[in-house]
Amino acid sequence: MTSLHGLFVPLITPFTADGALDPAALERHANAVLDAGATGLVALGTTAEPSALTPIERARVLDICVRVSTERNTPLIACAGGNATAESVDAITSLPHPVAAILAVVPYYVRPSEEGVIAHFTQLAAASPAPLIVYDVPYRTACPLSGSTLIRLANTPNIAGFKHALGGICTATVELMAADTQATVLSGDDRFASALLALGAHGAILAAANIAPREYADLIEVWRTGDITRARTIGNSLDRLGAALFAEPNPTVIKAVLAERGEIASPAVRLPLLPASSVATRAALLASEAAAITRV
Repeated sequence: MTSLHGLFVPLITPFTADGALDPAALERHANAVLDAGATGLVALGTTAEPSALTPIERARVLDICVRVSTERNTPLIACAGGNATAESVDAITSLPHPVAAILAVVPYYVRPSEEGVIAHFTQLAAASPAPLIVYDVPYRTACPLSGSTLIRLANTPNIAGFKHALGGICTATVELMAADTQATVLSGDDRFASALLALGAHGAILAAANIAPREYADLIEVWRTGDITRARTIGNSLDRLGAALFAEPNPTVIKAVLAERGEIASPAVRLPLLPASSVATRAALLASEAAAITRV
């Protein structure tokens, strides 16, 4: 199985000023984050605004990500599935391209029991043509999972690991990291990435890495090599960036910063999101500049 360690960037979906998909900008951005040291890409994650894309647009985005990943010989994680098991199985098994892994979220809104979550992912894993990564994000799903449930999922065949995004470090986090499993744990919280890496996480899937891929790749590498002092310095600097980028709904500030830097043509997002304010954009630009200086 392809290694899923390192930095994976959940790509934004660039739009033109009139709100149309901008495929050329997406391809440039995908190559840029890989050039900066990212291990791989994530297609159609929350940061990509997938619910606001048409089926044709989602297919185009996936096609571009597959092409870039193939040309660069880098792993691609694709997001698929939702909060209904049968439909999630259909989405996973109908992906038109082979990928390194499939990221599937804990069922949201319906708030199943933990046994229901285990049954859901057992069915998905059995049907999936690629290893599954469980996206555990209880502040979006309203479905928190205990450490014992995470460990059971970690030991389920064809579940490779977790995008762990609990909004902090809690008992479930500590129990998962202390367990003797082969599961890959990737931080999904930009502001808690350094803390989870300190506990032994294998990497991260971070929206903020659209802005600072080299810095986040460095953060993962220095924790891996044991340079704790340097890791704390980078992590503390990147926390300020993470806070600034999430001051308004994701990915509005990220897109605004990329547009200000001339890396995409427009900061456009689709309703119900609104473009980032000038205040939030300026604060994030300053934080990104400070993070780059810290790296040097």
